[in-house]
Amino acid sequence: MTAHAFTNPAAVLSALRRAAAHLVPPPDMLPSVWAEQNIRIPVGNAIPGPINFDNAPYQRGMIDVVKEPGIHQVDYMTGAQLGKTTCQQCIVGFFIAHEPCSQIFAQPSQGDMQTFIETKLQPMIDANPSIARKMAKARGREGVNNSRIKSYIGGWLMMSWAGSPKTARGRSAPKTHADEVDGMVATAEGDFVNLLDQRAASFGDQRLQTRSSTPTIKGVSRIEAGFLAGDQRRYFVPCPDCGHEQFLKWEQIHWNGRKSTGFEDADLDLHDEHEPETAVYACEECGSCWDDGTRIAAIRGAEAAGAGWRATAKPKTADHASFHAPEFLSTFRRLRDIVTSYLNKLRIGDLQSFVNVSAAETFEERGEQADPDSLLARAQASTYTSGTVPAGGLVLTAGVDMQPDRLEVEVVAWGEGEQSWQVDYQVLWGDPDAPDVWEELEELLSGTWEHESGARMPLLATCVDTGGTGGNTQSAYDWLRGKTGRRIFAVKGSGKWGDPIVRAPLRKQSGKTARKVDLFLVCADEAKLTVMRRLAVQKPGPGYCNFPRDREGEYFQQLTAEKLVTRYVKGFPVREWHKMRPRNEALDCRQYALAALKIANPSMRRAAQRLGDAVRPSEPAVAQTGGDAPSPESTKPAPVPVLPQIPQEEPQPAPAQGGRVVKTRRVLRSPKVKGGGWATRY
Repeated sequence: MTAHAFTNPAAVLSALRRAAAHLVPPPDMLPSVWAEQNIRIPVGNAIPGPINFDNAPYQRGMIDVVKEPGIHQVDYMTGAQLGKTTCQQCIVGFFIAHEPCSQIFAQPSQGDMQTFIETKLQPMIDANPSIARKMAKARGREGVNNSRIKSYIGGWLMMSWAGSPKTARGRSAPKTHADEVDGMVATAEGDFVNLLDQRAASFGDQRLQTRSSTPTIKGVSRIEAGFLAGDQRRYFVPCPDCGHEQFLKWEQIHWNGRKSTGFEDADLDLHDEHEPETAVYACEECGSCWDDGTRIAAIRGAEAAGAGWRATAKPKTADHASFHAPEFLSTFRRLRDIVTSYLNKLRIGDLQSFVNVSAAETFEERGEQADPDSLLARAQASTYTSGTVPAGGLVLTAGVDMQPDRLEVEVVAWGEGEQSWQVDYQVLWGDPDAPDVWEELEELLSGTWEHESGARMPLLATCVDTGGTGGNTQSAYDWLRGKTGRRIFAVKGSGKWGDPIVRAPLRKQSGKTARKVDLFLVCADEAKLTVMRRLAVQKPGPGYCNFPRDREGEYFQQLTAEKLVTRYVKGFPVREWHKMRPRNEALDCRQYALAALKIANPSMRRAAQRLGDAVRPSEPAVAQTGGDAPSPESTKPAPVPVLPQIPQEEPQPAPAQGGRVVKTRRVLRSPKVKGGGWATRY
C-alpha cells in the first residue's frame, strides 16, 4: 500500500499518532503529584485555584496512602477545615483521569449525595479539563452521565447512599468511597458500610476502600472503630526550639483564663475571665510556647525535618491504614478562633460538637453516670425548700406522668442557660378514668408559686403524658381537649436518635364528633440524654439542676432509674435506654417539663423584665406641706404582686335551633387564617 492510496495522508498520520498515544501507559506518579498538576479548587472555596499541598502538607500523606503497596483500606477520622472531602475528591479524580477504573461513592442520605454532587463533585469536574474531557457527555451516546452514574473512559462512578441499600446492588467496583460514615444508619440488611465493602471484595489486590467522617459517640462511632483497627497514623510536628517531635493535643493549648486540663474537667472553664487572643501551643517537652505563625511554620516544615505521618499502633490487618487529624492541625485556622469556639460551645452545653468537630475525638456520654447519692447530697446542701421559687427561676413549667392509679406532677423553674430548680413534686392518687384526679390536677395547674422576690408565679406551660399501656389514653384526651390555649399540651413519647426533643403537633381525632387534640411527639431518647447530661453538670450555671433540701432519696432513685447502653444489631451498634430500677416516673416528669419549655420557647430576658416589673415598689407619695398626717388609705399594705397569667378558655355556647348548631353567614363566609406555624398560633 502506498501513501497515494489515502486522499488525506496528513489526517491519517495525525489519527495514528493520537491512537498511539493511548497505547503509552500513564507515568508512574503519586496521586498528590498528579493532583498538584491537574486539580483546580473551584471558585467558592476558601482558596480557589490550583491545589497546593504546601499550604496543607498533611494532605499529601492522606492521598498518597492509596498507592502504598499492600494498603486496601483507609479510614480518615478528622475534624473540620482539614480537607478530608478534598482528599477523597482528589483520589476519585486520580482514578478517573490517571488510572481509570470503576468506583462507588456513598453518602449517608440521598439529600447528602445530591448536595455533594452539586457543590463538590460537579464543580470539581467542570474546573478541571483533564477530568472533564474523560467524562461522557450528558444525554450523549458514549455513556451515561446523570445523578446516579457518571461514565468515563475506562470505568464509571456510581452514587449510592446508606438509606437505600439497593443503590449499592447490582454493581461491583474495585474502588469504594464512603463519606461521613458516622451518619449512616443501620438497615434491615445490616451495616451499609460493610455492604459497600463487599462490592470490592472480588477484586483482590486492586480493591480499595476509603472511609471518612468526623467522630460522634464513644463506643458507637464507626470511624473511631476503623481508626483503632488501623495503624493509627498521627502527624508529628517538631518543636522549633528543642526539636522534640509530637502530635498536637488539645491539652497543650493554653490561654489566659484556662483552668481545665482536658475535656473531663471542662466545667472549670465556665467563667468569664478568658482571653482567647492569648492562645498558644506549649511544647510537651520543653514548654516553649508557639504562636500561630510558629505553629503553622512547624506544620509546613514537618516533613522536610523528617517528621510527618507516623503509625502509632499495630493494625489488626496489615492492609489497614488510618489517620487522625484534629482542627488545630489546620494551617487555615487560628488558635484564638478554636478557643472561642470551645468557650461558646461550653457555655450552651454543647461540648460534644467541639470534641467531635474540632478535636476529632469521640464524645463519652456522661449522662449515664448520674449518681443518685451525689444528687441527694446536692439537695441536702441546698438553701431552699419545696414550694418556693429561688431568685434565678424566671419561668415555670410542669410535666405530668400518667399511671394506672395516679398522676405524678413536677413543677420546674428555669433560668438563664436553662439552669433548673425543682419547685414542687406531687402525686395525685386516683383512677385516670374518673374525673376526681383530673379535677385535682386542674386545681394544681391553676395555682401560683411564690418567688423569692415575693411575686406569685403561674405556670408558663405544661405537658401531660397520654401514652402508656394502662388504657387511660382516651380519658387524658377528654380532659386535654380545648386546653391548648392555656398551654396545657398533650404529649406522647416517640421519635428516634437525632430528632428534636419536640416535634410539631399532630391533630389527633378522639371521637367522631369530638374536638381534635393537638398531640406533641417527644423524642424520649434525646430528652432523657439531655436530662442525664445536665444532671452530670457539677457547677451552678447553664444546665445545672438544683433540688430543694427536703427532697427525699426515693425521688433521686427514680430520676436515675435508666441507663444508656449500647447493644449490637447485625453488627451495628444501637444505643438504648434500659431501666435499672422498676420505677422511673421522676425521670418522665422531668423530660415532660423540659418538653414544655421547648414548646413555649420563652425569652428569658423578657421573663426577667416582667419579674422585675412585678416586684418593683410603687412610687413614694409626695410630702405634703404643713406637716399633714398621711391619709389612712396610704398606710394600707401593698398587695402581693402576681405575674400575668394566661387566661383560661371559657366555652362559648352556640345558638341552637331545633337541637342543631346554627352558624351565622358571617362565620360561614369568614376567611381561613393563613400563615404562621403551630408555634406562633399558640
